[in-house]
Amino acid sequence: MLEISDNGRTWLLSGPLSSYAVHLAEDDVLLHLHWGPRIALADAEALAALPLPEYRGFESQLDGREEYPVEGGPRFVRPALSVRTEERRGTEWRFEAYEADEGEDGELRLRFRDGGLAITLHYRMRHDVVERWVSLDNEGPVLELLRADSATWTLPDREGWRLSHLHGRWAAESQLTSAPLTYGEKVIGSRRGHTSHQHLPWVALDTDATEERGEVYGCALGWSGSWRIAVAQLPDARVQINGGVGYDESGLLRLAAGESFTTPVFAGLWSDGGFGGASRAWHAYQRAYVIPDADRDRPVLFNSWEATEFDISEEQQGALARQAAAIGVELFVVDDGWFGKRVNDRAGLGDWTPNPDRFPAGLKPLADEVHALGMQFGIWVEPEMVNADSDLYRAHPDWVQFQPGRKRTEFRNQLVLNLARPDVQEYLWEKLDAILSSAPIDYVKWDFNRCFTDAGWPGEAYPQRLWIDHVRALYALLDRLRAAHPGVSFESCSGGGGRIDLGIMSRTDEVWTSDNTDPLDRLAIQHGFTQIHPARVMAAWVTDSPNTQLNDRVSSLRFRFVSSMAGVLGVGGDLTKWTEEELAEAGGWVALYKEIRPLVQRGDLYRLRAPQGGLSAVQYVLGDESVVLAWLQAQSYGEPVPALRLRGLDPAASYECLETGEVHRGAVLLHHGLRVGLRGDLDATVLRLRRI
Repeated sequence: MLEISDNGRTWLLSGPLSSYAVHLAEDDVLLHLHWGPRIALADAEALAALPLPEYRGFESQLDGREEYPVEGGPRFVRPALSVRTEERRGTEWRFEAYEADEGEDGELRLRFRDGGLAITLHYRMRHDVVERWVSLDNEGPVLELLRADSATWTLPDREGWRLSHLHGRWAAESQLTSAPLTYGEKVIGSRRGHTSHQHLPWVALDTDATEERGEVYGCALGWSGSWRIAVAQLPDARVQINGGVGYDESGLLRLAAGESFTTPVFAGLWSDGGFGGASRAWHAYQRAYVIPDADRDRPVLFNSWEATEFDISEEQQGALARQAAAIGVELFVVDDGWFGKRVNDRAGLGDWTPNPDRFPAGLKPLADEVHALGMQFGIWVEPEMVNADSDLYRAHPDWVQFQPGRKRTEFRNQLVLNLARPDVQEYLWEKLDAILSSAPIDYVKWDFNRCFTDAGWPGEAYPQRLWIDHVRALYALLDRLRAAHPGVSFESCSGGGGRIDLGIMSRTDEVWTSDNTDPLDRLAIQHGFTQIHPARVMAAWVTDSPNTQLNDRVSSLRFRFVSSMAGVLGVGGDLTKWTEEELAEAGGWVALYKEIRPLVQRGDLYRLRAPQGGLSAVQYVLGDESVVLAWLQAQSYGEPVPALRLRGLDPAASYECLETGEVHRGAVLLHHGLRVGLRGDLDATVLRLRRI
């Protein structure tokens, strides 16, 4: 809901539980008023009437109070907008008008101008998530955008702020860390050209919140390239958060007359339900407004990579498909090795036609066989990359990112295609459209395994624009493919969790959480991931034991399945080496997952115990049903397994309890004081509750 004061200078956006307010003061200064519990318009107007603090030497009245600080004038904080022309640097804007759309989630636009540059701040409240972004339209001389953040968030005065964020590396993504916020700036981001394994673009701040109680402020950026979020505690203890595209101020884009740039959304959420309540609000928002077809549950998949790697053939994939179908798999995916001369990771990337030696008649015969088995059919691609040993690179060596006169660095024997070039965009469209038209393909795993290093564009007048235009071209290509092939779903992968953010998630149906498929390691990765993103997009595979891909750890099939059932279940092991007993057990787990899948993928998530050793557990609640997944990571000195305090149930209702599919006769439990324990002889279990 959007409310506007009678004088048209105070704006209040409200969701079910929270409000956000701004005010246009004298001299066209846009001030932040409120972000937190829901308030009335009269409350916002009372805040607008309060005077700014008196000016003191070496300080600014505006710092820490402006809604979107620009560079220039009486300001010292980090600017959200930095513009340079041939004559000067900085911004001196004037307010022009506001526009407001009607409707429950109507958009507010505040329009400013600095000479020929039109600056529009956009706001939209969806549920309790505030979406903010900025559009810049140049109607004057050429100018350079050095920095154009999507938003600046201002927190209320509090003592003892604590900052939480997600850090990591390849195979150890989404590690949650929290620490007291100190004076100065804490900066996280990526200068790698993609979201990165090192940080997810999300931060949360609190003072004393627990998992289920206390105020939490969170911000998440929807951008799949290089980015930066800076959290600053200013000298007067006020806290502001800036976030947007690009990592530094070396230059984003050059805008000629008639050109424009729109930043990605930087979304913010206030919750008084602790970290768990904030997570559930983020999840509901993404299912409602971000994730395509979020009301459709994702199928159980089998991926061939860990079973076969590059050594594949049509006959072999068909044999795997028959075994996958026998245990209940619904989607069969052929991973790397089906195209060009891709017999290893040194050749073939960029040549997106089926290998005639491996698939003599193309992919259609295998896809038809997979469909006849009752499954969907999918393929793996990595369109943004190329091998030097490929027909594409031999024909177009200038199509990659490189610096003239410098060695072309290769990681994983790959170079990065310059997707900012229109000819590269058209080539990829033609190749991918042809593949998706050549066979009944239902699913594409879109990978990105190489960070930017030599991000040059010889001959281009403003080469650094490729950092922005690569991502914009990626989005446009995905949008075009989805429009042309509406029955195809897409997965975002980047060597695991290297490209996960609200931007890519608005164009893909799920994401590959990590290349680390060890079920114990995955508990911590999934714990961090769900701080911001829902289980509906969190792909998780059951692979072989010992886990030879990573650490040789041995784990039971039960533990592997229950770990992966916390998200979108997949199987990636070599089924040809599984025993009949293992295949039968796997079929049982797949069948159970299909029963609980609506709760896992669409239910409210409660993290009952964090994976810090001992017992860990998560709970999902949807309507009258609930499911608990629990893992016993370790048990010392014969200690009893601790009980779990369940959440999200009706305290006045009774529930029957089921364990791994078997009803415990007469086990009717009241929610008051309900504590469910894990049997000490099991390393993982599934508990199901149904209201009666």
